[in-house]
Amino acid sequence: MEEMEMREGGGIVLQAVHHIAIICSDYTESKRFYTEILGLQIIREVYREERDSYKLDLALGDTYVIELFSFPNPPARPSYPEASGLRHLAFTVDDVEKEVARLLAMGVKTEPVRIDPFTEKAFTFFQDPDGLPIELYEEEAAKK
Repeated sequence: MEEMEMREGGGIVLQAVHHIAIICSDYTESKRFYTEILGLQIIREVYREERDSYKLDLALGDTYVIELFSFPNPPARPSYPEASGLRHLAFTVDDVEKEVARLLAMGVKTEPVRIDPFTEKAFTFFQDPDGLPIELYEEEAAKK
């Protein structure tokens, strides 16, 4: 039997996040939101007849990031009070205030911009059409 190399600190060896899967209640609206509002690029779109379901693979730049699924009558996502499980998606931006202005111009409501007390970075939240919280986080590394 081949001996496994042990990683310092234990645990499995992860390379990166492959994708995030999201189930939406209104496929047309969510497709528009993720492509037109957030600007993600469509890699492929497949209708799976046996499941009465669409699967939309989306990329941020050259990186595959989201699988958007539609299923008939999915249950609502509990957001408030916050439920256990995945809390939100967070995207890095150069300028939170500028992106908030763009979102507001497209009719997307956002929370007030706040400053993280530990990192001193600006951030805000808004929601996708199904109420999934999405965060914009300003990173120094992203600044030109």
